[in-house]
Amino acid sequence: MDPLTAAAAAGLQARMDSLDLLANNLANTSTSGYKADREFYSTYLSADAINNSDPAVGDSPVVQRHWTDFAQGSLTSTGNPTDLALSGRGFFAVNGPNGTLYTRNGSFQVSPQGALVTAEGYPVRLSDGQALTLDPNSPLVVGATGTVSQNGAALGQLQVVDFADPSLLEKSVGTNFQSPDPRQVSPQAATNVQVAQGKLESSNASPTESAARMVMLLRHFEMLQRAVKIGADMNRQALEEVAKVGS
Repeated sequence: MDPLTAAAAAGLQARMDSLDLLANNLANTSTSGYKADREFYSTYLSADAINNSDPAVGDSPVVQRHWTDFAQGSLTSTGNPTDLALSGRGFFAVNGPNGTLYTRNGSFQVSPQGALVTAEGYPVRLSDGQALTLDPNSPLVVGATGTVSQNGAALGQLQVVDFADPSLLEKSVGTNFQSPDPRQVSPQAATNVQVAQGKLESSNASPTESAARMVMLLRHFEMLQRAVKIGADMNRQALEEVAKVGS
């Protein structure tokens, strides 16, 4: 494959990877607490190209990795007492099927057993590690510090945690995150964060920005397709000229 076609093909693959991330962001623009995925571009030089003295053979663009944008979304009032939002850095801790999970999606509900759970049914944790259990028939009051009470009786404090480097977290099911290694990526009590009752945090994947990036990526895709066609035409013409000389 000639250098022009190889570089254009690598660019097409990188844009395809970007489109996959962008499509997922667009699908979750209305998902509470969703954190958008972004791409980090790099270049790749194959082992064969490293020893190639041809200056036309260069690096190929690739999406080296994707990263999560943890910027806070806007808070929207819902009036639902079991809807909770965080203002500031931090995550609600919940009991997942294989350990503790962390989420910014406070769209909670009360299970038939009286536990406050996520949309996936994961119980919300208190600061002592126990699941929060409520009386479904009594009003729920959650303070700015995460204290939970019903009928004037304190039930505990929500476990709201933060990480020194949230980028080390991995996305799990839904809007949940998990620690890849709890010994090295361990949570700590969140500071400078407030809990807002009756509100939800919107997705930080903006529909307008995502649509604009989609148009840009499609234009890049079209230009790279043209480059591939130009490379193919050049190869075809070169073969035709060789055939003419040979005859």
